[in-house]
Amino acid sequence: MDDELIRCNPCRIKGADSYDVPERPVLSVAEVFGVADAMAPRYRLLVLLAAFTTLRFGELAALRRKDIDLAGRLVVVRRAQGELQDGRLFDKAPKSAAGVRTVSFPGELVDEIRRHLEHYGAAGQDGHVFVGPQGGQLRRSNFRDDWVKVRKDAGVTAELHFHDLRHTGNMLASTAGASTRELMTRMGHSSSMAALVYQHMTSDRDRAIADRLGAMIRDGGGDPLGQR
Repeated sequence: MDDELIRCNPCRIKGADSYDVPERPVLSVAEVFGVADAMAPRYRLLVLLAAFTTLRFGELAALRRKDIDLAGRLVVVRRAQGELQDGRLFDKAPKSAAGVRTVSFPGELVDEIRRHLEHYGAAGQDGHVFVGPQGGQLRRSNFRDDWVKVRKDAGVTAELHFHDLRHTGNMLASTAGASTRELMTRMGHSSSMAALVYQHMTSDRDRAIADRLGAMIRDGGGDPLGQR
């Protein structure tokens, strides 16, 4: 087709270029903190970082103390947790170069992080930020039972997956005005396709845009009533 040797591409399947992805649950900020409050204290920060830095579970499980800069309010993602067939856990490089990134977190989380590191983090700069009650690495399969209980205690939908905290964080960042490029950086994506999902309009964001347009009308000397 590019060389104009054929009139159309014969390799086509009707409907293959479109698909419907079920809408995932999105929490409010209050609901995020409700889930964090319902979580065991050692996992409270796990929920907050998942929502407000949009790190994946494997990236959070692989975080070390040296990856967190409290003064700069930064988290550096250098690795992600992997699991061998025999169940052994190990830290590996992210799937793509974009996965290695630095993500800012709100100043309101500084005290939460400091408290967590003091009481629950493994010792030393290479110590994991999140460990289990016995000091072992955080394991997704063991965490799942805690997550199911927390959903019920917090009164959120039973359809909520832990990964939906990342989805929530991306929506909040988009609503806060993050550009596609900024979302891509926070998410660790090299393609804009996933980031564009979060650029669709929300009612609150749409109202804010309309209010700004109204201010432009007033400041620009507009005459909406046609009095002139």
